[in-house]
Formats: sequence, C-alpha cells, structure tokens
Amino acid sequence: MNGDPSSAPGKLVCREQYGSTSRKHDYRLAKQNGMLEKVNVSKNFNSLFHIFWAVFLPQGYPDTVSEDYLSYQIWDTVQAFASSIVGTLASHAVLKGVGVGDETATVLGASLTWLYKDGAGMLGRILFAWAKGTALDCEAKRWRLFADFLNDLAFFIDIISPLFGTYFTLVVCVSGIFRSIVGVAGGATRAALTQHQARRNNMADVSAKDGSQETLVNLVALLCSIAMVKFVTGHQIVVWVLFVVFTSLHLYANYRAVRAVRMETLSQARLHYLAQHYFIHQKVLDVATVNRLEPVVFPVRRPLKIRLGVSLGDLTRSLSFPGLMEVYERSMTGYLLGVDYKRGSVDIVLSQAADTLDQIQACLHSELLNFILDQINQGKELGENLKHLGNLVQDSRKAGQDTEDKLKSVLATSLHFVESSMSSLTRELHSQGWVTEMAYLGADEWRALWDDQELQHDKKDN
Repeated sequence: MNGDPSSAPGKLVCREQYGSTSRKHDYRLAKQNGMLEKVNVSKNFNSLFHIFWAVFLPQGYPDTVSEDYLSYQIWDTVQAFASSIVGTLASHAVLKGVGVGDETATVLGASLTWLYKDGAGMLGRILFAWAKGTALDCEAKRWRLFADFLNDLAFFIDIISPLFGTYFTLVVCVSGIFRSIVGVAGGATRAALTQHQARRNNMADVSAKDGSQETLVNLVALLCSIAMVKFVTGHQIVVWVLFVVFTSLHLYANYRAVRAVRMETLSQARLHYLAQHYFIHQKVLDVATVNRLEPVVFPVRRPLKIRLGVSLGDLTRSLSFPGLMEVYERSMTGYLLGVDYKRGSVDIVLSQAADTLDQIQACLHSELLNFILDQINQGKELGENLKHLGNLVQDSRKAGQDTEDKLKSVLATSLHFVESSMSSLTRELHSQGWVTEMAYLGADEWRALWDDQELQHDKKDN
C-alpha cells in the first residue's frame, strides 16, 4: 500500500530507511485484519534516479565509501572520457602506420609490427613491476598522475609514429612499453585508491562500480569518437587541435582527481609534512591539510634520504655496533637508527618484533634529524627545545673522522626527544583522524635480533 502516511489506517509499528538515502517505509497494522501494511514515505523519490544510483554507485553510498569518493569519481570520469577520445586519435594514427588503406602494405608486416609492439609491452610491464612495485602503494597519488602523463606521452608517440617511416615499428614498440607501464602503475594505484575508498569491507563492490562507471564513460566516448573520426581523417591540423585540447583536459582532470583524495594512512610524504609542522608548532595537522600539502608531481626532498628496513651491515658503516648499543640499550624501540653524512642517508634497522608504531617512530626520528639539518642549511633559528640538538648535529657533521662520539650524542639526544613525544603525538594523530594501525612507509624486508636473550632463544629454535 502506497500513499500519505497520515491517511493510512492502523497503528505504526516500524519505520525503516535505506542507508542515509531518502528511501523510507512505514509499517502499520491494519485495523480490520491486523495485517502488516507498507506505506512509502520517501520524499522526492524517483525510480529512474535510484536505478541509476544502484547500478553505478556502491551499495550503501555514501555511508560505505570515503568522504572524498564523489569528488574523486567526478574528475576520474572526466579524465576517462578525455583519455578515450585521445586514444581514438592514437589508434587511427597507428592503423594508418601499419598500412590500413595502403595497397602496398602486407598482412604479415602489419601482424609482425603488432606482435613486436605487444612483446615490448610485456617486457616493460615485468621490469617496471619489479623495479617500482612497492613504491606504488607508498606514493599512490604521485604514481597515479605519472601513469596518466605517460599514457598521454604514449598517445603522442602513436600519433607521430607514421612520420618515422622505416622506424615505425621501433617507435610503436616504445609507445607499447610506455603503455604497459601505465597498465601496471595505473592498475596498482587504482587498487590502492579503491582500498582507501572502501569503508565497509566492500572493496570488490567499489571496484566493480568504478568499472561500470568507466565503461559507461567509454561508451559515451565511443559514440563521440564514431562521429569524430569522419572529420579527422585526412585533416592533421584537426587531429592536433583535438589532441592538445583533450590531453590538457585529461591531465588537469587527473590532477584534480588525485588532489581530491584525502588518505588517513601515513606515507613518507604525509609524515614529512606532519613532522615539519609538529617540530615547529607542537601540533598535529589534520588529514585534509596534510593531503593538500602532499606533493603529487615531484617527490619530497630531504637533506638525508630515509632508508627503512636496511641490513645491519649498512648501518655500521658510519657507527660501530658497540656504539649503537650504547645509544639503544636502554630504549624500548624496535629499531636501530644511524646517520651517514657521506652517503646522505638515515639508515634504519628494524627488529623482528617491530610493529607499525615502531616504523612510524623510526621515520619520525629520521624526520627530526632532517628537519634540523634543513633549518641549519637555510640559516633558520631552531626553537628552544631543539637548539641543543641542532648544535650537536652541527658539531657531528663537521667532526670528520672523529665523528663517532659526537654522532652517538646526536642519536641519543634525538632518540630521547622522539620517545618523550611519541605518546602524546599518537593521541593527537588519532584525534585528528589519522590511522596508525597501518602505514605505507616503504620499509624493506630486513629484520634483525640484537637482544642477547632473544638471540639465544632464536638459536635454540633453529
């Protein structure tokens, strides 16, 4: 039974709502026979709209996805449309290059060109995944934008490929390699962003609906491309005008899409901006502010590179193992940290028992040393709480061969500062909406034991 609930007979026994949408029902008991009657009390209900909603948005939207979902998907839809149009222009050029429409071209030659292109792409996909697989999780935004830039570069190469004559096959192989890298980087970062957006263990649903949205966009772009191809054939100036317009739109939409994402997990880049502000103001920035500061084009630059999860042998190049133990023997941290000024790195050995908070503290420790060096290099004044440590860092860096004792002082003092700050910092991170149960800090896989009792226990187990 549908209608105005005020006119429905019987006692109201239940009211239900579909998520946070306007879809609502009242259930009343009929006076005559006591049967349950359903009354639709939805406001502005439009069945066509809700069908579209159900087909293209995750179940339970917006409660089941992150707050940035809609803004990201809008810009992602724009970039997908622009990319599809540019892809049509590129495909048109490649087909012309392999001999479509040319009576002198052979099927064998065209087939070999296509096979070489696909083979080069397969090799590029394997090599890129091996070289940069871990970084795709840690810097999903930057690699997402990189993938789309490389995709446009591959389209550009495809469009100019017919101009290279006998080198056409080599040129399209290069574009094939670029596009294979796009496939790896784009697919992996899309998975990372989907994991961020899915808030109710619904990653598969979010991913599937994202695929549906992209398919719809590509279908619309296909219809536009059918009409467009007739006008661009034989008109190279029109091709280039369309390429510039839609490539610019594609890159801009991608930039806005990744800028719309607000990740609550810590990465090296986000922790860098959190730490910089914390060391100056003793306050933790909120998620939205840090995500606005996070670079999506170029990586964060530091005086010292942070190497997390290295082998102990890398760490003892700048400080002897007994020296390290003097610094960390009373510490409850799950890491050993050393500084190598010559190599320009902070090296961190992780314990086998180290958890995510240990990794966050180790990286915060590294950021503290980087912050002090950066302030010194820029000639800026350090706050009262860091002046003593700044003097120790200056002395340690200038000490040359006699640096061990001074370096131990730097490590011990900085460790004390970080340990004393960690408890309050963690509370503030949680209050500002940050997640510390997981982090994307790019740790390598080396793990070590250095406690005597643990070593003896491990020896017995082996």
